[in-house]
Amino acid sequence: MTPGHEQPTPAGRRRLRYGMFAVIVVVYLAIIQVGGLLVTNAAGIDSEHGFVTTHNVLLSMWVPVGAALVFTFAVVAALGWSRPVFRDDRPVQRWVLVVPIVFVICIALAIDYRSLADKGLGFTLVLLIGSQFVGWGEEGMFRGIGVTVLRDHALREGQVALWSSLVFGVVHLTNAIGHGAAAVPQAVAVSLAGYFFYLMRRVSRGNVVNSVIHGLFDFSILSGTAVFVGQRAYIGSVAAILVYVILATVLLVRRRRIELPATLPTGSR
Repeated sequence: MTPGHEQPTPAGRRRLRYGMFAVIVVVYLAIIQVGGLLVTNAAGIDSEHGFVTTHNVLLSMWVPVGAALVFTFAVVAALGWSRPVFRDDRPVQRWVLVVPIVFVICIALAIDYRSLADKGLGFTLVLLIGSQFVGWGEEGMFRGIGVTVLRDHALREGQVALWSSLVFGVVHLTNAIGHGAAAVPQAVAVSLAGYFFYLMRRVSRGNVVNSVIHGLFDFSILSGTAVFVGQRAYIGSVAAILVYVILATVLLVRRRRIELPATLPTGSR
């Protein structure tokens, strides 16, 4: 099929055009950003103290991000998109498993275990669950709904990877609301991370592994940067940077060996 021409929508689910997807993303962001500001302002929580207590994490993370998570999967249900969102029928070569493996190793190294131990088990569990809300919500919206929209418009898989990752990065520019110009380099890094999560989705044949790892990655970063007010840089956070360097290098070298050979059946490795 020629790229750019829409393919028939499978029976039992609706088609989503780009404009409507943009509306859905805007609503999703509004729930997180505007809803988050309303909740934290009403509770008297400032940005510096957002994640330093269990109470603050519940209000500043669980409430807005949890609401956005519910919205995301309500959209999936309304569209009848459970299968294309949760399952991926476009496998890649097995070596791409290096992407989730490197992430898991770097996450284990990046978590600030001492700081979390000082905060206690209750706080740690609340932060961990809140981070999973982020992972499942963002992966559901951008690797789930977003990838499905792009594929329904018959884009080549390289274009799907590119545009889904760029959109993921661009929406993080809304973090400028609370973090100013620092949101720009974050958006660039997030675009690259989006590509890594996209590859995890394809190599794992679904949207679960990337969602869990996404949440754990955010958890590892938060543990080393936001647990205490004025928390000094944690040496383990270097691992969170290394994951980008290592995987960007590997994927650049092997970029032409990601897709399955055209002569193999779709389901083979």
